[in-house]
Amino acid sequence: MLKSSATLTVSDVAAESGIAASAVRFYERQGLISAARTGGNQRRFDRDAVCRVKVARVAQRVGLSVAEIREMLATLPSDPRLDDWLRLRVQLADEAHRRISALEAVLDDIATDQKLCDL
Repeated sequence: MLKSSATLTVSDVAAESGIAASAVRFYERQGLISAARTGGNQRRFDRDAVCRVKVARVAQRVGLSVAEIREMLATLPSDPRLDDWLRLRVQLADEAHRRISALEAVLDDIATDQKLCDL
């Protein structure tokens, strides 16, 4: 049943987060966001669904898988505060730096005179 705070439709979440409605439904199926259902079985999302989608998109750009993003978002309380979002920002920045370092190491390896199959 519809919770009073769940007021956004699929189209609202899509428009506010800059993605297609099909992507909103995908994120819901993957457990990244959740919706309440109206009596007519229409989805209604809380306001934080937009932020969760935007964070998920950043996490995808960092290179996280859907499963990793789901785990990360699962650490948020049901009513996240600013410090909760800031904690995720730090996690994503740390992961981006770790991945950049790993890619730089790969670049160093392939810049050698060795055959690729010998690396």
